[in-house]
Order: sequence, then C-alpha cells, then structure tokens
Amino acid sequence: MNACVRIIGGDWKRTLLPVPSVPGVRPTPARARETVFNWLGQRLEGRTCLDLFAGSGALGFEAASRGAARVALVERHPRLVRQLRQNQQKLDARRVEIVQSDAVRFLTACALERFDIIFIDPPFASSLIERVLPLCDPRTRASGVVYVESPQAFHLFDANIFGNWQIDRQGKAGAVHYALLRQKISE
Repeated sequence: MNACVRIIGGDWKRTLLPVPSVPGVRPTPARARETVFNWLGQRLEGRTCLDLFAGSGALGFEAASRGAARVALVERHPRLVRQLRQNQQKLDARRVEIVQSDAVRFLTACALERFDIIFIDPPFASSLIERVLPLCDPRTRASGVVYVESPQAFHLFDANIFGNWQIDRQGKAGAVHYALLRQKISE
C-alpha cells in the first residue's frame, strides 16, 4: 500500500482507505469529489449509484457515505477488488456491492437495472469513455446523471463521444477534467 484516499463527507467523513499501488490507478482528487458531490447534493438518500472502473472506490464509498441506498463498485483487477472488499468490511458498508467484472461486460449483463448516478473514471490513457457511455443510456434512470473523468478537456458539442448526453457542469482539478452529464431533452 502506497497511498490512501480520505472520505470527505457524510457518515464516514475523514476515514482513510488504503489503495494498492497498481499501474493506472489514480484516485479521484479530493477537490473533484468535493465539487461533484456539491453538484449532486450532500446527501444521496434513496439514490442508486454505479461506480464503473472503481479502482480505489473513492467515488462509490463517498456516495455510500452520503447515504446512497445502493452502490455497485465494478472493478476487474483482483488486488483492487480484494482491497475494496477489505474497505467495505472496515466501513461495515452494507449498501455497497463489489462486482469483479469488466465494465463493458457488466453494463451489457446487468439486465434491466437502472441507476440514478453512474461514475465513469476509466484508466487515463484509454478510450473507454466512448465505449461505455452509450451503454449507460439504458442503465440510467430518466432523471439520472453520469459523471466522467478524463485527461482531456470535454467539448460541448462532441456528439461522437457524448451521443444522447450533454454536459451539465464541468471542472478541472490538476490533470483531471471532469463533467456531470444529463440526457438530452427531446425537442
């Protein structure tokens, strides 16, 4: 263990969670998490969340700390999955489900389940946002949102990437660009 991530709000505020040193894993910066949870609201009671590419679990555990009814953390790397389960036990996080799976496979196999909030924070040097965002359409409730992180700035009119989604808010913390997306409203 080389790093820890600190929960910044909710029931587990200030709790440190260990993060294994795994290439490509970089927890969402605290400043970005603080901003996105200001956008979403400090409490998430009754909402369901999906943390794709969970990695450290920072986004998913933060959502659970703020009262989300259910949080699914999807991660494929065995060391990260083991640590996520240890962190789940440490927190007694009963509303958190950890799924060892590839994000694309999970989205195509999770039947008709729909989420209020989907967090997409893939490995930085990948094109996985473009692959998973279209798969989020049928997995997001009508009023649901998607949070995305990327090393590149987002462009408002990039239909190739965003398809049925539009940028509601966006920001930057260090090298991380992040945005909250909402489904486009039909005219």
